[in-house]
Amino acid sequence: MKKGKRYQEAAKLVDNTKTYDAKEALEIIEKMPKPKFDETVELHVRLGVDSKQADQQVRGTVVLPHGTGKTQRVLVFAKGDKAKEAEEAGADFVGAEELVPKIEKDNWFEYDVIVATPDMMGVIGRLGKVLGPKGLMPNPKSGTVTMDVTKAVTEIKSGKVEYRLDKTNIVHLGFGKVSFGSAKLLENYETIIGAIEKAKPASAKGQYIKSIAFTTTMGPGLYINN
Repeated sequence: MKKGKRYQEAAKLVDNTKTYDAKEALEIIEKMPKPKFDETVELHVRLGVDSKQADQQVRGTVVLPHGTGKTQRVLVFAKGDKAKEAEEAGADFVGAEELVPKIEKDNWFEYDVIVATPDMMGVIGRLGKVLGPKGLMPNPKSGTVTMDVTKAVTEIKSGKVEYRLDKTNIVHLGFGKVSFGSAKLLENYETIIGAIEKAKPASAKGQYIKSIAFTTTMGPGLYINN
């Protein structure tokens, strides 16, 4: 499949035979011809672990110093005082059982993250088949099942992201927009890679980080030194 003219121009800036220092790679991305929208800069980290093993899962959350450039819409499942707390914290949507048919039958997905108080997990469990495949199920490990809904909503709104292995042992994550510039993107990248390094499972043997690559939404990839 032939690539467009803009992609071909961007690809001329990349040497596929070498790996780049992260700062240099981000400076190259900055110089690439721009499409009509602000591209996301993506990180792809291949790890030397086996995602099929329960003790080799790599998953966690981190708050990026400069956010992701995307406004996260937050749905909170909570009742009473906790529902009020969620509204005051800036949650976009707050509710309980009444939201189940709306999600199940009306295919309502106008949110990016779901936070829930522990007492609501029985209700959310009924939505597992719908929310699971979309990666929307709240999880204690990602801080989205919690009584501290204020903290959860505030962190998500300020740039908290979740990283997790896929089935091929790769972590994929957007860590900002091209318009951020290389300096801010570098700070975001260093924050994420530091978190992934700290999350190394004790049972992981050999080389932990196998490869690192940056891409943009519409651009070529650059391999990074690790």
